[in-house]
Amino acid sequence: MTAPHAARPVVWSIAGTDSGGGAGLSADQRAADAFGVHLCPVVAAVTAQNSLAVTRIEPVSPLALEAQLQALADDLPPQVVKTGLLGGVEHVRLVAHWIDRLRRRHPVALVVDPVLAASTGASFADASMLTAYRELLLPRATLITPNRREAAALLGQPEADTAGLPTQALELRRRGVQAVCITGGDFADLNGRVLDWMATEQADGWLAAPRIATEHHHGSGCTFATSAAAALALGFVPADAVVLAKMATGHALRHGHPAGAGRGPVRATSGFAADASLLPWLSWGASPTFAPPGEPDAPRASLDLYAIVDSAARAEQVLAAGARTLQLRIKTPAAPDAAWQAALRTALQRSIAAAREAGARLFVNDHWQLAAELGAFGVHLGQEDLLALGDDGRARLRASGLALGISSHSLWELARARSMAPCYVACGPVWPTLTKAMPWRPQGPDNLAWWCAMAGLPVVAIGGILTPEQVEAAARCGADGVCAVRVLGDDPARVLPQLQRALQAGRQAATPSPVPALPHPSLAASVAPPPS
Repeated sequence: MTAPHAARPVVWSIAGTDSGGGAGLSADQRAADAFGVHLCPVVAAVTAQNSLAVTRIEPVSPLALEAQLQALADDLPPQVVKTGLLGGVEHVRLVAHWIDRLRRRHPVALVVDPVLAASTGASFADASMLTAYRELLLPRATLITPNRREAAALLGQPEADTAGLPTQALELRRRGVQAVCITGGDFADLNGRVLDWMATEQADGWLAAPRIATEHHHGSGCTFATSAAAALALGFVPADAVVLAKMATGHALRHGHPAGAGRGPVRATSGFAADASLLPWLSWGASPTFAPPGEPDAPRASLDLYAIVDSAARAEQVLAAGARTLQLRIKTPAAPDAAWQAALRTALQRSIAAAREAGARLFVNDHWQLAAELGAFGVHLGQEDLLALGDDGRARLRASGLALGISSHSLWELARARSMAPCYVACGPVWPTLTKAMPWRPQGPDNLAWWCAMAGLPVVAIGGILTPEQVEAAARCGADGVCAVRVLGDDPARVLPQLQRALQAGRQAATPSPVPALPHPSLAASVAPPPS
């Protein structure tokens, strides 16, 4: 096999044609083009349909399907295979065989859009087809994207309400699926948000976005699945791929148009990932809880140079040097004893007092309850710590009055941070860092600029910032704050003015960094599992 061109990852879509141009391979092609990947449209069935009805489905022969796949394998091997409408059990067996065959040569992801019925009501799957999906495709799937009815059919269960979807997604994962997104385009909550339940290795939760009122939504399911496949082909992990698919599908719905007397098609186009209004929220748990819309809880003054210190003495030193935003980061040891707890309390009291005297804002890392008790300005928490709090703990944190900063390293973490309406979200690591081991790839100025344009709240740049030039570059991207750790050195009084000048120079630059059409992946995708 020859390798595909690096700039155009290859996606095979094994699906049906739509003579009306709305769904199936027509929608798949538009979605692939929006992401800039190369789609190979493999015809599994020919449908006679228009905007009102499906009048005939003609599966291609297994020999014809096999011939198409063989021709592609010799020249255009895929990074991702996506299935839509399949023409029967023999087709399912053939797809499973080819996934195993491809994976023996290189990693290949499989996205399964279980097209079991048309939106017009025509059924595409009987009991034997459902069994084939369960036994052959689910154990091989990297991601499946059923709607609520399709998820229930795959499990042989009644259709679940919102409370029951997490359990159904878990059951699908127990059957071998690596990641699930049960789409909810037909439903909206009381706040007019469309909720999709995402269950992946990286994160579980409700993806929420405002419902787009349009009757022209033909092909939205195909668009979602192919968008996720395209994102996987570009190197995104499933959780990030689903976030991008949600954005691309929302954009396509906004561009839906009439074509015939019935429901018109959606139209995916490029530019969706640069529209901040399309970035969804992600819940922290099974409850679809999101912070009230409106202004963040945060300070209105810019965070500027954001010093991170590990002791009260260091806090006093950088405050004396002129820092007016700082974070006290004292990590908890494996077995904290009473003496350590007392020393922590003393360090916080001393740092809070010094910050008040200097008119500065002090964020305490991790120890939010003690920070609230002692009257700190704010607290900074990582996402694992916020997850561990649970819904009740997060509610108490929001009620504490502390300004909240949240770390984020990926698209799904940004979407999840937004649901707490924090005063800022940190984007990192911007450059390679040795401060602590982490799996994340550097964001670079391009992703930082994307975060700043898309987050809808202040962004703090963190990670690998070692020179005034990097401070200037981060400010040029639009960062509200730029973290300084090692760059402060032993003499903050000498270094800090240089960094502050660099920050102001970046903000005053005439040509801000352009926002990329797509961010780049910040976490290496897992290798596909071995053949089943």
